Amino acid sequence: MLDQLDNFPILKKVLESLETNFKDSILDKTFEKNELSVLIKKEDLIGVLTYLKTEQGFNALNDMIGIDNLPYAAEGKKRFSVYYQLYRFQDFQRIRIKVDTEENEGIDSIVSLYKSSDWAEREIYDMFGITFSSHPDLRRIYTPDNFEGYPLRKDFPMEGKK
Repeated sequence: MLDQLDNFPILKKVLESLETNFKDSILDKTFEKNELSVLIKKEDLIGVLTYLKTEQGFNALNDMIGIDNLPYAAEGKKRFSVYYQLYRFQDFQRIRIKVDTEENEGIDSIVSLYKSSDWAEREIYDMFGITFSSHPDLRRIYTPDNFEGYPLRKDFPMEGKK
């Protein structure tokens, strides 16, 4: 599918730039439905996002999404994924950066880079239990403080905890 990237020269240049500057950070890349997704090592998240913001103009964080990969954990996939949807206004381009993490590992907070990630990180923490190190106020946002568990985990009981 990456051959279709030839029809999107701006995104192709962005990917080539990432491959040049962060060669060892990129674990996988896909281009589907006209969208570029790049899986990177989680320890390189801040560096890659800083580069995309300051050098490539992706100055807006449109969305952050948490995913529970429990069904694929037996195949060696990490338990959780976090997607960062970035946007570049000048030419209406999007790029999706993905990091994978295990259940008891954290991810670096990007609040200092993208202020809009503040509540998104809290939501992911509250729903999945993924922690974000250096977050200024990481606490539950939907569920009560004394709530046990994380409702969007695939191992959370459908009828709720009793």
